[in-house]
Amino acid sequence: MSVEDYTGGSTQNSDVLVVTTNDAPGHDVKQVIGEVFGLTVRSRNIGAQLGAGLKSVIGGELKGLTKTLVQARSEAIERLVEAARARGANAVLAVRYDVNTAHDSGTEICAYGTAAVIAPSA
Repeated sequence: MSVEDYTGGSTQNSDVLVVTTNDAPGHDVKQVIGEVFGLTVRSRNIGAQLGAGLKSVIGGELKGLTKTLVQARSEAIERLVEAARARGANAVLAVRYDVNTAHDSGTEICAYGTAAVIAPSA
């Protein structure tokens, strides 16, 4: 597996800064816009499920499920950034993830945070 298969997050070149902290060091919050979120629901892949069943017997990482969850988290973050941008934000502060089972048929991943307008500190 390459690093892209098991890591994620927003891109460094994005016009919207996404951070898990309550502020962005070196920046002042000029305006708080409010909560934004990005949501995706992924169905379970039958191949990954069969592999996971076998791995649960012998142990080890469930690489197919890991890759699927990374893709889903990345999609949720992309949607979060789109929502923030649409509301005029250039940052999302205090970003968190929520993961739930959706009716035993898939996984719901929600990325949420506070959309804000920030500017470099003087």
